Amino acid sequence: MAKYGAKAKSEVKKAVKKTKKGTQKSGKSGKKAKSRKQAIAIGLSKARKKGAKVPPKKKTSRKK
Repeated sequence: MAKYGAKAKSEVKKAVKKTKKGTQKSGKSGKKAKSRKQAIAIGLSKARKKGAKVPPKKKTSRKK
């Protein structure tokens, strides 16, 4: 069984393309995304918002 759906794959592909082109914006600040990892994260985030088949974000516990 596939972890990610086709829609998620296309969103990530779009984000990576935009990053390579230099037009991908990151988060609320609107700064340019520079790395491939950032591009993948942005693509998966957009896919989640659109309801594509993507596993939920990993929750991390804060250390005290």
